[in-house]
Amino acid sequence: MSGKPNPVNIATPASGNSHAHESAAAQVAGGAHYVDDIPEVRGTLYAAPILSTQAHGQLRGVDASAALAMPGVRGMVLTQDIPGDPMLAAFAGDEPVFAIDTVQHIGQVIGVIVADTVMQARHAARLVKLDIAPLPAILTIQDALAATSYVLPPVFVKRGDAALALSQAPHTLSGTLEVGGQEHFYLEGQVAYVLPQEQNQWLIYSSTQHPGELQHWVAHALGLDNHAVRVECRRMGGGFGGKETQAGHLAVWAAVAAAKFKRPIKLRLDRDDDFMITGKRHPFAYEYTVGFDDTGRLRGLKLMMAANCGFSADLSGPVADRAIFHADNGYFLEDVAIASYRCKLNTQSHTAFRGFGGPQGMIVTETILSDIARHLKLDPLDVRLRNLYSEEMTAGNTTTPAQARNTTHYQMKVEDNILQPLLSKIELTAQYRQRKEAILAWNSANPVIKRGLALTPVKFGISFTATLFNQAGALVHVYLDGSVQVNHGGTEMGQGLNTKVAQIVADELGVPFHRVLATASDTSKIPNASATAASAGTDLNGRAAQFAARHVRDNLAQFVSGLDGCGAGAVQFEGGWIRSPKSERRFDEVVQMAYANRIQLWSDGFYRTPKIHYDKTTLTGRPFYYFAYGAACTEVAIDILTGESRVLKVDILHDVGRSINPAIDIGQIEGGFVQGMGWLTTEQLVWNNKGNLSTHAPSTYKIPATGDIPAHFRVDLWPEPNREDNVFGSKAVGEPPFMLAISVFEALRDAVAQARADGKQVKLKAPATAENVLNALSR
Repeated sequence: MSGKPNPVNIATPASGNSHAHESAAAQVAGGAHYVDDIPEVRGTLYAAPILSTQAHGQLRGVDASAALAMPGVRGMVLTQDIPGDPMLAAFAGDEPVFAIDTVQHIGQVIGVIVADTVMQARHAARLVKLDIAPLPAILTIQDALAATSYVLPPVFVKRGDAALALSQAPHTLSGTLEVGGQEHFYLEGQVAYVLPQEQNQWLIYSSTQHPGELQHWVAHALGLDNHAVRVECRRMGGGFGGKETQAGHLAVWAAVAAAKFKRPIKLRLDRDDDFMITGKRHPFAYEYTVGFDDTGRLRGLKLMMAANCGFSADLSGPVADRAIFHADNGYFLEDVAIASYRCKLNTQSHTAFRGFGGPQGMIVTETILSDIARHLKLDPLDVRLRNLYSEEMTAGNTTTPAQARNTTHYQMKVEDNILQPLLSKIELTAQYRQRKEAILAWNSANPVIKRGLALTPVKFGISFTATLFNQAGALVHVYLDGSVQVNHGGTEMGQGLNTKVAQIVADELGVPFHRVLATASDTSKIPNASATAASAGTDLNGRAAQFAARHVRDNLAQFVSGLDGCGAGAVQFEGGWIRSPKSERRFDEVVQMAYANRIQLWSDGFYRTPKIHYDKTTLTGRPFYYFAYGAACTEVAIDILTGESRVLKVDILHDVGRSINPAIDIGQIEGGFVQGMGWLTTEQLVWNNKGNLSTHAPSTYKIPATGDIPAHFRVDLWPEPNREDNVFGSKAVGEPPFMLAISVFEALRDAVAQARADGKQVKLKAPATAENVLNALSR
């Protein structure tokens, strides 16, 4: 009934507060369902992959007689069983669903065995005998470059005249760097469950970051229209980019099997097979020559970046493009020439991973700046500060007119730069200068354990570089009891997307947060949704959901204004109440009255990112709506006798704009940093000379554990809202913190340099394993 609100019931806004993750309680209690928890319908069969045993070869035959003789085995599925196109509907069209006449890497899927139980299928798949005639295999980036073996053509980006600038620079340095890949190691492995429906329609439960693409891939393989395939994903147990495209493979394999046997099919990879089949973060190799003046300011840069893409293109094009975009990190590159090679090797096809090429672009520039500082006997932070984007004008020359130092090498103006004050603040709060002196004293007194310190920034562009993906849709339903349901095209992989979207919708409708429920991603509700990637999940889907909720709120405001004879703009929604200048009513009361008067209580919302444009042929334009910034100060110690290292202290100051949920954002910053630390210290992928991935299980692949977390791990948030008109004034937080961990690598290089004390360049490969640290100490 109408009346004055009880002050106890006036809720604070949901956004800006640290609400618990919407699934946290269920996850702790074991009540949060993942794909493998969905009850299986009667008649479900199970598939397991048949894997290539050669890195490259001609597939001459498949002998499954022993496998088919096993109890419970129902049959085998090969490329000839595909009803539609035998090639995946990937943009490059270069990857088969199953190997056809050649195999391209050890672990490539040739087909699947279908059986009554999971273990029957897996055991049988290993009994399949393959007749493969070996062909020469390319297993290193250097071999791929020599053979001009590429999945996509090379790309060249330049500004000014790098050769002239290098020839005129007071100092030059040349060097190389190798950076390894990284296994996603999501807690929930790749899985798909395909259920045939009536009239040749299909329901697919998948652990996927991109239900819309998965729908398209399955329809393409089955020879159907997209509308015949429905994909649902309630949540993933981690994704990190590894389920953006590559979850689609499992769904296609399972769907083809389901089409052949006309039965529901579940396919869940065990961890070893997951390692062998799926792609990783792209390993990179670099060559560079840099020119600089006596203060360390860059004068010219020639940079070659070569990406190990594996056997097919997958997302290697945009990953390598983003590495080009982020080769500047936060620094102005006046005269620069970048060559990017997308190398084809006979390994797994590498794919999206948190940062999506950004880490590989930034790390080489941070390496270069530290090399410059050591060469000039300057503090690396001073060299970094000297090279930041700014409004200062360049001198100009005969080929390049004077310009402000605020435009990237791909012609995007940096309009929201906060790195100078942000770095100045963390320099003080982390006591960088004092600790540098203390570390010098420590290293003088300790002959075996040497310490190092580094403070590095991050400038990360937010948006899909493929402009068409910067769009999202959402549905908001208000029910008669005043409860609210929101559905959007994003996917929840533990990052808190659904929690943030629910907070945004709650505030838009003025209802308590607990009254809003975010439901599973579903292609039958939101069509053509972009992947949940590029750190844009909340930016896109949060805004679309906000617009949908706003449509409903406007309907209710018009209704109340008609009741009370006031303007709709005077109607306020807050704390579960709707107020006009003449009355105060509970939200659920107004909803019931509106329904009785046939007022629409649901709506859709659509959002597309403004301002962005990008010319793919020239790699110029404004590919990003805004930049997210941050900096980390990291202290490490190394044992010069064993090469072992430890991260001792971490201080982070990171820019998330106006935080929608500070606890979730801080958790993302901590998690991203630790994952980046793993990439650069312990997570080493090793392929042997046969092309076999030797590190394919937790026993041989080391991700960070609780013991690797430093006791001093401080995270502070930069207080300024996003300068662009983004939802709630927030900024993306999924990927940018990953690159804060470059400070770990630079601190290790600092420790090595101090241990050697010879002033020479530190040639440390990433990851900085004990072996690689020892090698760097001895060079």
